[in-house]
Amino acid sequence: MKDKIVIERYAQAKEIYAGYGVDTEAALDKLENKKISFNAWQLDDVHGFLSAPRGAGGGVMATGNYLGVAKNAEQLMRDADKVFSLVAGKHKLSLQANMVDTTEKVDLDTIAPKHFKGYVDWAKQNGVGLDINPSCSGHPMLSTGFTLSSEDKSIRDYWINHFILTSKIGEYFGKETGIRCVTNYWIPDGYKDFPADTYSPRLRLKESLDEIFARERKTEYNIDTLESKLFGIGVEAFTVGSHEFYLTYALQNDLPICLDAGHFHLSEDIGYKISAVLMGCKEILLHVTRPMRWDSDHVVSYDDNVRNIMREIVRYDFLNRVNLGTDYFDASINRIAAGVLGMRNTQKSLLSALLEPSNLLKEFEKTGDYTSRLVLTEECKTLPIEDVWNYFCLKNGVPCGFEWLDDVKKYEREVLSKRG
Repeated sequence: MKDKIVIERYAQAKEIYAGYGVDTEAALDKLENKKISFNAWQLDDVHGFLSAPRGAGGGVMATGNYLGVAKNAEQLMRDADKVFSLVAGKHKLSLQANMVDTTEKVDLDTIAPKHFKGYVDWAKQNGVGLDINPSCSGHPMLSTGFTLSSEDKSIRDYWINHFILTSKIGEYFGKETGIRCVTNYWIPDGYKDFPADTYSPRLRLKESLDEIFARERKTEYNIDTLESKLFGIGVEAFTVGSHEFYLTYALQNDLPICLDAGHFHLSEDIGYKISAVLMGCKEILLHVTRPMRWDSDHVVSYDDNVRNIMREIVRYDFLNRVNLGTDYFDASINRIAAGVLGMRNTQKSLLSALLEPSNLLKEFEKTGDYTSRLVLTEECKTLPIEDVWNYFCLKNGVPCGFEWLDDVKKYEREVLSKRG
């Protein structure tokens, strides 16, 4: 799209939004400065780069066999460079702990900051932040299906040590990059069929978390968050780390909780949970994804659920209390395209919320004028957000509209196709 047309159409859109009391320049400024953490496991199919053999289980699986999967940290960082080059603003890359950058033989119980130095150097060079997650799925020590809630103390101790080491790496990331890291805790523990005892594994999980959080943590560099799940592959009947468990634990221990858009019933909208959870938590992490039938983590779409999440954040000025991250993995399509599309749709959904005349909507509601509230809500759906979005992209030096896909396809021909 020609620059002149983009600028002219933005000027018209700016005037239209001003008629509703919306300052588009202020909205764009907030959008540009909000960091989103891109999930690196979209690029490596959730495999990681450990020298230890992969095990089975964990309820996490990328489907498909599209060419060009990242097979080491160097390739992953190069792919992340391409994703970020097509997304406006400076963001973060969220790693799994198994994505080590080393030729040394290392496993999850021996990882250290030195095994991630390449990522830190890359992040500093590019002005981006780093997040990290402990890696539980697809590991031999998950053979029983349980980690922090296992009946076997040796297994619990292994994973307790891994979680502590990962959190320390998060502190290293935050200190070195100057951008605070988020270390997100998720475990796949649970039963495929209905258990006779749901209390004991949760008691063991609590005791493991107590041990993990007993150490003095450097929260100025890193925060640890707790992510719940409804169910997954192999744990369809019962998940130890449920929403109720983690929310209770987080509130009792002054910790942030992670709400994943794909970890609840399909009829649930996590947008409406945000204001409730932030009544007790100082901040939260949101994993933006698109579930389909079950927690299948499809590429983020510009849909009602994602826009509602962003509206809840913006309407109550929660931007500084909400850490945003994407979470999906699709190996059936170009992984770079999936990364770019998901990030841009997350940003576009946030822009939609920032352009909403929320004060006017709230005023109608306060006075009991629900008719006007409904009419304005519907009218907002066709306001010219695309013209504002294209201007935002132009202003930040990234392609508008559909144009970015040409760059991705060129990268596929020149880089991804040669990986075999």
